[in-house]
Amino acid sequence: MRLIIVTPLTLIADRQIDSLRAEDASGSFGILTGHSEFLTALEISALSWREGESQHFCAIRGGVLNVSRGEIHIATREAVLGDDLDTLDSEVLARFRADADTQRTEHVESMRLQLNALRHIIRRRTSSADSGEFR
Repeated sequence: MRLIIVTPLTLIADRQIDSLRAEDASGSFGILTGHSEFLTALEISALSWREGESQHFCAIRGGVLNVSRGEIHIATREAVLGDDLDTLDSEVLARFRADADTQRTEHVESMRLQLNALRHIIRRRTSSADSGEFR
C-alpha cells in the first residue's frame, strides 16, 4: 500500500507501507492492504505505520484521510515525522493541542466581539427609530 502525507507547503511522506494506525473522532483504527474505500477527518494525533519490521510515526494537526485504489492520502495542516512516539507525544502533539486551544479561545473572543458590536448597532438603530431620528 502507498502512504502519502501532505501539508499545504510540502510532501511529508511517500512510502510503501504494510499497515497504518490513525485516529478520528470515533477512536483509533487500522488500515491493512485491501481495505475498502474510506474517508474520515483525523484528530490531532500520532499516526503509526509499519514498513516491513520497522515502525514509524508522524504527529499530525488533524486532517483528512482518504483510502482509494490501494493508496492512503492524508492531507493535514502540519505534520512532524519521528521515530520516537514519546517525544512526538510530549513535545509536538502537546504543542498542536495548545495551538488548537488558543485558536478556539481566539475564535470565541472574536465571536463575542462581533455579537457585542451587533447588539450595539441594533440598540442604536432601535433607539433612533423610537426618537423619530431613524429614516
